[in-house]
Amino acid sequence: MSKYTDKELMQLTGATIKEIERFKQIQNETIAQAKKLYAKKKGKIKILGISGSARDEFDYAQEKSNSETLLEICLEECKKMGADTEIIRLRKQNIKPCKACYSTTNTQCHYPCSCYPHGTHEGDDMSNIIYDKLIDADAIIFATPVNNFKISSYLALFIDRCISLDGSLSPANPKSPKNKELNKKHTHFIELVADQKVLGSGFLRRFAGKVAGVITTGHEEGTSMAISSLFMTMSHWGMHFPPYSNMYAMSSLCNSTDKDKPIVTSDCYKKEVKLLAQNVVEATKILREKKKDWAYDYAVN
Repeated sequence: MSKYTDKELMQLTGATIKEIERFKQIQNETIAQAKKLYAKKKGKIKILGISGSARDEFDYAQEKSNSETLLEICLEECKKMGADTEIIRLRKQNIKPCKACYSTTNTQCHYPCSCYPHGTHEGDDMSNIIYDKLIDADAIIFATPVNNFKISSYLALFIDRCISLDGSLSPANPKSPKNKELNKKHTHFIELVADQKVLGSGFLRRFAGKVAGVITTGHEEGTSMAISSLFMTMSHWGMHFPPYSNMYAMSSLCNSTDKDKPIVTSDCYKKEVKLLAQNVVEATKILREKKKDWAYDYAVN
């Protein structure tokens, strides 16, 4: 696969032959993982709903979330179309903040996340539960209220932690995953040997090929900015947006906020989320039949 000899790779990366062999092992494992991710699926479509709302009728807000209400209606419509559905309410999960290891060097961030290792007392629900559900899903529908013209803090935290799925690789040294100098060598190795003809030979984007949907609710302006920021993020993740797969339910600044619920959860918006559900399910069916590896630079994360 590589146009370089081991000796040349050692010279170019500063790595030892043992380190080069480990980098190659990770590359082979990632290629195998890519084949598994892109294998043609059978059985029911799996749709995961992500609710970013902090509001809960049994908590201090004493009010059910508007965006989550619409998400539940959307998922129920997906279920009627034959999909298996599940909702994750981020406010009920233990999700710790991203430490931005990626900013040191690409391979300082790992999959699975090495900051909060799976199955350890340091692990959180993202590492122990949610990553596997995201990998397994065919489509993901995100729902968020608009908080200060943007997505909710819960959803922002979740998005940040998803970087572990978006290109990251196994650690070069599992016993010392944050070995900065070793990880820099690993990044340079990937930059040199990633083969555009072989998916998984470089950084692997694990969201690629999944379908996305977005639901937002708000009292006033901000819904379009929330959707736009999510769209750009998910597009770079490699997710598909079928036509009419996002919607916003808005009240008005001219109304008191206590008027919001009957407006944003009215039949008009209930109908819209059901149509969104139909578009997400149909797009997922089409993509299952015709899987495609969309082009991105495997050498760059």
